[in-house]
Amino acid sequence: MPLFNLFNQNKSLKEPLANFISTVSNPPLVAIPVFLVINYALLYEGDWLWFSTISIFFVSILPIITSSLWIKKKNLEVDMPQREDRIYPLLLVILSYTIGVVVLYTLGAPLLTTVLMICYLTNTIVVLMISLYWKISIHAMGIAGPATAIIYLFGWPGLLFSLLVPLVLWSRLYLKRHTSAQLMVGTGLGYLLTAAQIYLLI
Repeated sequence: MPLFNLFNQNKSLKEPLANFISTVSNPPLVAIPVFLVINYALLYEGDWLWFSTISIFFVSILPIITSSLWIKKKNLEVDMPQREDRIYPLLLVILSYTIGVVVLYTLGAPLLTTVLMICYLTNTIVVLMISLYWKISIHAMGIAGPATAIIYLFGWPGLLFSLLVPLVLWSRLYLKRHTSAQLMVGTGLGYLLTAAQIYLLI
């Protein structure tokens, strides 16, 4: 009986923890500290806050607003568990990222900042194409992609950011939002696509 109670207690703790990790690891939220850190590291004596504000507006704030309006209009769950429900919000997000790339490039943002915005754009296009047929994990791609940019900028110490990846994967799997295959493919593509684009563009 005590063991049974302990199991139930642990289970009751796991669910809110998984929900918390899943919420804070939403890609638009993850992008906020990532762009802040990258811009500060590259422009700590310059306009890092200005370029961070621009980056965050197009990569986080605008996508959150448009997605929230769509979710409210269609009365959907925040996670949009149905693959079909993602298509239109993803198109709006792609538009926001496209404008963000143009603005950052025009204003002379640091190269890595602009390239990372490009990565968000192209990776989301890939997600959109896959989502037409299969429910790939956006959370997994949304944590693995930025992790790649952090590793590129900071080297081995940047690997510390990747410690968040298994936590995100566990939370999504525990909440039954994705299968292991959807999470693994999302993670793999997040790392590989971002690494390839950084290699080719920088």
